[in-house]
Amino acid sequence: MHRRVAFVAAVAIASVLLPLQEAWSQAVPVEVIETADGRWQLFRDGEPYFVKGAGGDASRDMLAAAGGNTFRTWGVGTGLGEELDEAQELGLTVVVGHWLGHPRHGFDYNDLDMVTEQFERVRRDVLTYRDHPALLMWAVGNEMEGFAEGDDAAVWSHVQAVAAMIKDLDPNHPTMTVTADIGGRRVEAVHTLCPDIDIMGINSYGGLPSIPERYRSLGGTKPIVITEFGPPGTWEIEMTEFGAPPELTSTEKAAVYRDAFTAGCLDAGGLCLGGFAFAWGFKVEATSTWYGMFLPNGDKLAAVDAMTEVWSGKPPADLCPEIRSFGLRGPDVVQPGDTVHVDLDIVDPEGAAVDVAWMVTGEVAEYDTGGDTGPAPLELDGIITASSPGGATLVMPGGGIYRLYMTASDGTGGGAAANVPIKVDGPTGPVRVMLPLAVYADGKSSPWFPSGWMGAHDALTMDAECTDSPHSGERCLKFIYDEPGMWVGVAWQHPVNDWGDLPGGFDLTGAEKLTFWARGEDGGEIVDFAVGILGSDKPYHDTAKAERKGVKLKREWKRYSIDLRGEDLSRIKTPFVWTLGGHGRTVTFYLDDIRFE
Repeated sequence: MHRRVAFVAAVAIASVLLPLQEAWSQAVPVEVIETADGRWQLFRDGEPYFVKGAGGDASRDMLAAAGGNTFRTWGVGTGLGEELDEAQELGLTVVVGHWLGHPRHGFDYNDLDMVTEQFERVRRDVLTYRDHPALLMWAVGNEMEGFAEGDDAAVWSHVQAVAAMIKDLDPNHPTMTVTADIGGRRVEAVHTLCPDIDIMGINSYGGLPSIPERYRSLGGTKPIVITEFGPPGTWEIEMTEFGAPPELTSTEKAAVYRDAFTAGCLDAGGLCLGGFAFAWGFKVEATSTWYGMFLPNGDKLAAVDAMTEVWSGKPPADLCPEIRSFGLRGPDVVQPGDTVHVDLDIVDPEGAAVDVAWMVTGEVAEYDTGGDTGPAPLELDGIITASSPGGATLVMPGGGIYRLYMTASDGTGGGAAANVPIKVDGPTGPVRVMLPLAVYADGKSSPWFPSGWMGAHDALTMDAECTDSPHSGERCLKFIYDEPGMWVGVAWQHPVNDWGDLPGGFDLTGAEKLTFWARGEDGGEIVDFAVGILGSDKPYHDTAKAERKGVKLKREWKRYSIDLRGEDLSRIKTPFVWTLGGHGRTVTFYLDDIRFE
């Protein structure tokens, strides 16, 4: 009475050909079964299994405590073994993702070398982790088809080849591929060109409630998993008249998570095997809080409460603060110097005092990033003139688009978040930023970019991903210059590639010094450093210039500083500059943790 999805038996491969792998021998078999009435069911170790999952890096203990049973990865990193072990200890399972290159990032599915290397990487990873008892299934790629029609046959041919290889190596776990919703020809491609894909994974946000109906109308017959769901994306909502996306409050998002999962997964008529709430953590995309189910300090948001009730059947004992109302008292388009009021009504369901924090940032340059994590917007200073748990008052700076953020905490791990965009319709000018502020630091946002290459820069290379003993974090900057008789330099700029002809820069009033860490490859390298190089002959110049000349680097990291006390820092467009003359030999040096303090 059951039709089981066929799994090809594992091929025997001589052990001398296999890479070293971790020795797990407790694989738990997973099957996808279609019953006589056309309903799909996932079975793990012979028992029905419905995916109650989340995707992200927040606490897996909290996921298990909330009633979740699965998390997914987008790729295989060096820590996957530890993640699988943690899942096993917590009673969770893992959908292990094999990241496949995206053409928009430069991957060419017609390049034999690229495709072969990717294929072999997946092979090695499957051989390494196929027997781990926490493994639930394999996800072959994530949105690698792009965001147009999704009809590149070369992409789908590679997905099929990878899936067939996985099924040869591992008969115990199903294969899935993950697409950006189901528009275009995605459903047709997966069903026609990928017979060894057992499950269609679908990332869907505003369109999730209609997925079951749309999928069937497109000829979809394979079972599905909703591999990402959450609030509507910026591409799915009506923008303000000035083109900024209005964001739901964390309280409003909670209802979206609950209702979308119910309609798109639970009520899908036996089509859906489960889903993954996104993002189980904190992610900067479009805004600082659009998709995150947690705040940066680890406080959960109401979406976690909603999913806890869906997964476990009952709400958590301690709920997040509830935002009953939030919004501007007046228009969202104002003039420079105008006073703006925002009102907030927030309560804690358990009656605890709610601590509220306010922040204003500049707006991001791009909202629809295709899922790429963006830099955190800079926090601005001197705009909020009064604030309380009931609201805030702002005096607006020069022209531009800004966003006022509110975050709240109940003191016991529950949070809330809301924001509103505001346009100032007037001439632009430098805005004052909150200090300290990084020009460069691994993992930190910076408004400036090292785009001002000077002198014999054709002989200069910069490695922004250098992992050779950074001062802090995982990366530092490495410069190699091999023109022995000429000078060279690099200036950080805002806007990119501007030498004082365009508006830009930032007001750093209050900074007393610029500090940075540097070291030389051999020691003895002499480099000049400076803040500000654009003179008053330029329409948009640096209002301050300061330098530290003739720094003789050591082989070990050393902290240096440039004194800025007494300087006019109201517009800094080139915050950090280094130059050096020919040393008669190749010069290699490193920089890290450059910041205004």
